[in-house]
Amino acid sequence: MRHTITILVENEFGVLTRIAGLFSARGYNIESLNVAPTMDETVSRMTLVTRADERAVEQIKKQLNKLIPVIKVEDISHLVHMEREMLLVKVATNADNRTSLVKMAEEVRAKIVDNIEINYLTFELTGSAEKLDDFLQTLEPYGIIELTRTGSVGIRRGVKGFVV
Repeated sequence: MRHTITILVENEFGVLTRIAGLFSARGYNIESLNVAPTMDETVSRMTLVTRADERAVEQIKKQLNKLIPVIKVEDISHLVHMEREMLLVKVATNADNRTSLVKMAEEVRAKIVDNIEINYLTFELTGSAEKLDDFLQTLEPYGIIELTRTGSVGIRRGVKGFVV
């Protein structure tokens, strides 16, 4: 099963390596990983996505909690939460298809972030992984030049925060 785990860590050198090493040593793959400072500059928040059964995730959480720089760990997969990814994608264009590409982008609320030359457009889209996958499928026939995406970031719904 897919699990989205949020981790609060001390914002210091080597924390990411230690957490990635924990997963690697136990034979678990990290599907996506995002790290950024929180409002407290001494604390960073990681959002990590992995696939494992419930028992394995419980073990992972216990092992993470044993690491010194880890402050707090939570698997939000079973909680009411939101997940989003961001996509930047550069697509080949020409005079014939440019208008239809712009219209497709407007329909999914993608922003055009680079259109200096006539032969390509760069779109930015934020949403669920499925929404981004669907958008990429519609763009594929036009010729995707390049793409990059962030992987998931997640947050629980409701007034309660995941803070120190």
